[in-house]
Amino acid sequence: MSKVGRREFVGGALAGSLALLAARGGQGPGAKVEILLDEKLGTISPDIYGHFVEHLGGVVYDGIWVGEDSKVPNVGGVRRAMIEYLKRVKPSVIRYPGGCFADSYDWRDGVGPRARRPRRPNFWGGAEPNSFGTNEFMSFCRATGAKPYMAANLRGLPAQTFYEWVDYCNAPAGATTLADLRATGEAASRDPFGVRFWGVGNESWGCGGNFTPDEYAMEFRRFTASVPGWGLQPLFIAAGPGSDDLAWTRGFFSKMAERRHFDFYGWGLHHYSWNVSRGATTDWDKGKGDALRFDLEEWYEMFREADKMEGLIKSNWAVMGEYDREHRVKLVVDEWGAWYRPGTELGKRYILSQAQTLRDALVAGITLDTFNRHPDKVAMANVAQLVNCLHSLFLATEEKFVATPNFHVFEMYAPHQGAQGLRTVFVAPQFTHPRAGQTASFWALNGSASLEGRTVTLTVVNPHASEARETEVTVRGASSIRSARARVLTATDIHAQNTFENPRGVEPRDETIAAPRGATVVFRFPAASVTRLQFEV
Repeated sequence: MSKVGRREFVGGALAGSLALLAARGGQGPGAKVEILLDEKLGTISPDIYGHFVEHLGGVVYDGIWVGEDSKVPNVGGVRRAMIEYLKRVKPSVIRYPGGCFADSYDWRDGVGPRARRPRRPNFWGGAEPNSFGTNEFMSFCRATGAKPYMAANLRGLPAQTFYEWVDYCNAPAGATTLADLRATGEAASRDPFGVRFWGVGNESWGCGGNFTPDEYAMEFRRFTASVPGWGLQPLFIAAGPGSDDLAWTRGFFSKMAERRHFDFYGWGLHHYSWNVSRGATTDWDKGKGDALRFDLEEWYEMFREADKMEGLIKSNWAVMGEYDREHRVKLVVDEWGAWYRPGTELGKRYILSQAQTLRDALVAGITLDTFNRHPDKVAMANVAQLVNCLHSLFLATEEKFVATPNFHVFEMYAPHQGAQGLRTVFVAPQFTHPRAGQTASFWALNGSASLEGRTVTLTVVNPHASEARETEVTVRGASSIRSARARVLTATDIHAQNTFENPRGVEPRDETIAAPRGATVVFRFPAASVTRLQFEV
């Protein structure tokens, strides 16, 4: 007789109980969730809840940076509302200045007195004034409590320039000429910035240099050799694949294995979700649907794309382990989110800004839950991007500012940060939906759970557009649930969004839960929802 693990036993028992339930006519809850207190997955890194800021369209200028003399309320030139709202989601780390922009950027252009900073071409079009540079970005990080993650120019600058940027950021006051330069200009800082996270290039298989894996591995080793620490151990992050390009992962790690060089921190992974496009007219649009005008097929297709993250994490982790058997290098998903074709931008210069609906909130929940389920593999993630771009948490222009549904998901999920991830088993009948003229099936409920002290946090996505899901939730290993509370994000219209005119179109609400029975509660997860349940056990 083969041995059956606890996970398989619990899952099988739950499936069996649901089958029995169906045979009896479906009386009682139609789904079950088991949270296993004794099966800890590891600490969920707060850095999984990271963000991304690039000099792209309206992300920096008007999104974050308005200038000290602006009529928009600001703190040292940074939009005050941005700081106040961002603190609410406990921002762990922010990636800067790109993205594709990073590999065309010279950090020296953005330091010192602003009047002396040069104007340069911006990778994304137009001119870059360099009013916002390293010091201004660090002021923003300090105001919000976030750690900086700098992305270095590998394609366009030599390794020596990278070496000097680390010196500029981390050398003690007065220790070097570049430390003296740091103490000049409007955002001067005598104190070192203490930057530990350093990305070496971005998408080096594409806009970051069109390297082969072998070529990039050699450049990565050269850039990371003998970088000054100044009392800090730099944590280097290599430019990993776009979505499912396992050949890039295998090629890079096999080359690094020749020198047994696995003493770096992270392997970047980028994955954007886009749904089936209808009416796309350009290559840029190809494969991308509309942010606001979508039907049920496109609603579910977006979730299928987001759900691919699970397989990408597992497959890349397996390839990495073929060479780095001790798994010293972790995954860093430093670009993720939903991406739609143009048409819902805030304005002409707000490149890649797009409307955010309830659908995007569910994409955020699906993705964050996936990261939470793999705390042993994923060390950091950065949603793309913070404001006015792709899967943003905020939209802003002049005095106008609004939090998107994505912001509310990040705020709801904040209790997971630093908590112990728990094995959680979801058992619910799959449902079918239209897909490419046929039908396909998709899971009915999924999520993640964590433990902090005596508080269990369970987050759950119900992707079905119209059906709620009555569910029995049990905390195995707890004698009882002393108290329970629920917070739900949903809307009556799956196309609902938050706009400057209607900033509360999609926002969470607290709901009551029936009194627990021992270590079990019954909760009805609304259709098209993201839910957070919290139990004191």
